Amino acid sequence: MTDDTPQHTHLDGIVDYTTALDTLCKLASHHLYLFEKNYDGLGFNSESRYESLRHFLLSHRTNRLLILAQDTHYLSTRCPRMTMLLRQFDSRLLIHQTRDLHCTTPFCVADNAHYVRRYHFDDPRGLMAKNDPKNARALESLYLEMWENSHPAVSITKLGL
Repeated sequence: MTDDTPQHTHLDGIVDYTTALDTLCKLASHHLYLFEKNYDGLGFNSESRYESLRHFLLSHRTNRLLILAQDTHYLSTRCPRMTMLLRQFDSRLLIHQTRDLHCTTPFCVADNAHYVRRYHFDDPRGLMAKNDPKNARALESLYLEMWENSHPAVSITKLGL
């Protein structure tokens, strides 16, 4: 098997899914697109995830991390490590809230080649795919369409007089 051969791994629960997200964050070298209902319980405030995302954003000044959520409350109030990343990388890390509540399949895509997805928000089972550009591009296209119909939701900018 060559490095370009698609590799699919079935995920049997949240622990597998969270581990797959860690792997995907480490595989990303240019852009990382994340979509979840609310990110609670998925390791986004863990030190290891913080370090992976920070390393990704530090590795090149053009790297971008786009986070899309149906509900951003957890990210904005219960995830201080994400806030630290926002402070450091405010122009390359964006968090939006989707207006489209019809998509119930969480997924994350890295570099048009790798992805992780669950079958439904309420189903912890899913799939991790490495070196699967055809399906990764399809998910990325869906992501970018959802992004266009979303709005900025979490910012480090403080409003006031």
